[in-house]
Amino acid sequence: MSDRLLGADEPAAVSIARAQGRSPVFLTCDHASNRIPAALGTLGLDETQRARHIAWDIGAAGVSRHLSGMLDATLVLQNYSRLVIDCNRPRDHESLIPQVSEATPIPGNHALDEHARAQRVAEIFDPYHDAIGRLLDARRERPTVLVAIHSFTPVYLEQTRPWHIGVLYGADPRVANHLLEHFGAHDTVAVGDNEPYRIDDKDFGIPVHGEARGIPHVLVEIRQDLIAHPAGQQEWARHLLEPLNKALAVVFSAAPPVLL
Repeated sequence: MSDRLLGADEPAAVSIARAQGRSPVFLTCDHASNRIPAALGTLGLDETQRARHIAWDIGAAGVSRHLSGMLDATLVLQNYSRLVIDCNRPRDHESLIPQVSEATPIPGNHALDEHARAQRVAEIFDPYHDAIGRLLDARRERPTVLVAIHSFTPVYLEQTRPWHIGVLYGADPRVANHLLEHFGAHDTVAVGDNEPYRIDDKDFGIPVHGEARGIPHVLVEIRQDLIAHPAGQQEWARHLLEPLNKALAVVFSAAPPVLL
């Protein structure tokens, strides 16, 4: 077995946009891609399965990039499928490298030895979170709000999800409250308060980079059918501008950043 998982001609594990962005908003996208390293083949899945929500957060990367541009905000994206390794799971969590996702077995993740697991952690998980940590360290003296962008499938295990957007938070609801109030005032938008998920001990990004650092934060989930195409991605990025700017003004008692 090779000592390297990612080939020299493959993308790095992490992409960074606007590293010097002026906005207090700091964006992350844990599940930006459904790419699988060539060394892992297809993980035993056909093309249809690899395109499904089990492999990535459909539309989340597009929303993140649009929002980064609109705000001049730093954005960190993870470039490989969460079926290879889920960068929003603790290293010791059973679903870090899932053997089953929703109801779909992932054959390429069965019976992995320690070397294979360690490769995925060392070449994908660690570089992604190291980049986030390094960038946050560099802006310790700056006001910062961590915003994690995700998306969710409209139907999960045959259960329909009615929400258009979910706003997730833990012990610090300051930013989340502004999003909940904003979207809750619109009759045409169904907003989930810690739905369809909630932040708990299965999560890594917000607990480590937000809560542990004392950084105001929120995790946004947008329903995938709304952002599966570029127009929807741009539209929902714009939907997030007003409540995020209001949150910044209140949390930091300062004027919101200038939109470009």
